[in-house]
Amino acid sequence: MLYIPGNNPAMLQQGGVYGADSLLLDLEDAVALNQKDAARALVANMIKYNNFYDAEISVRVNHISTPFGLADLEAIVPLQPDNIRFPKCETVEELAEVIKIVEEIEDKHNLPHDQMTIHAMIETALGVMNVYEIAGFSKRVDAITIGGQDLTSDMKVEAGKDGIGIDYARKRIVMAAKAHRIDVMDTVWADVDDEEGLIRETEYIRKIGFTGKALINPRQIDACHSVYTPTEKEVAKAMRVYSAFLKNKAEGIGVFAVDGKMVDKPVVERAMHTLSLAEIDLETIQY
Repeated sequence: MLYIPGNNPAMLQQGGVYGADSLLLDLEDAVALNQKDAARALVANMIKYNNFYDAEISVRVNHISTPFGLADLEAIVPLQPDNIRFPKCETVEELAEVIKIVEEIEDKHNLPHDQMTIHAMIETALGVMNVYEIAGFSKRVDAITIGGQDLTSDMKVEAGKDGIGIDYARKRIVMAAKAHRIDVMDTVWADVDDEEGLIRETEYIRKIGFTGKALINPRQIDACHSVYTPTEKEVAKAMRVYSAFLKNKAEGIGVFAVDGKMVDKPVVERAMHTLSLAEIDLETIQY
């Protein structure tokens, strides 16, 4: 997910060609106070008229406690981007208020309540402690995400490259997302010149369960994709596992061996996930 400042017309216009899976059009931290209104109008017009191709479109609005949050929602919700990102989410009560406002705006414009989703952004210690309830509060919440810079500030710890300060928060947020079967996005890697560090961190967050990672520069996209895209070896193994599963299922066998290792339901599910990441249609696999 690539952040694009809402006051950067060049990046907004070119967003669809960068190759990110998702674009986060930002009206919050990336935009100075005196540019909020102009950025809101620019993002709204880009959603209306710009071609973002196949990228998912998310808009990060300002918090509803600010003078800009309600105006952001009134301008963006009628355009129905793929999702709205709600920043600094701390409690289910404020999330409920946001969803109520969103649905009142949708009703005003005769729009359904089941198209545009909500991403809750966890950026404070209180949000981390309430994340399980936040993640499961509404079917409209289909992803949660961690904001590392604000979280380390709230915790009064250093935002180091080792990630130690937010490691507990990362794992708690991942577990909450997995428990409710929704996506979970990691925070940004701030040093755009340190690709090795980005790859190392992305490998780590993939291992602990994050669905994907937020990025701040188009140069980071290929590195992130290189970690999340299964290798040829991983795909080949997944193909062997799934093909063997089909064969043994047809013969009424539940547990079997592939490459000398036992295969049961969890192993098959991991193989299916690998194949989905590689965009391989399971229906095309035979035994």
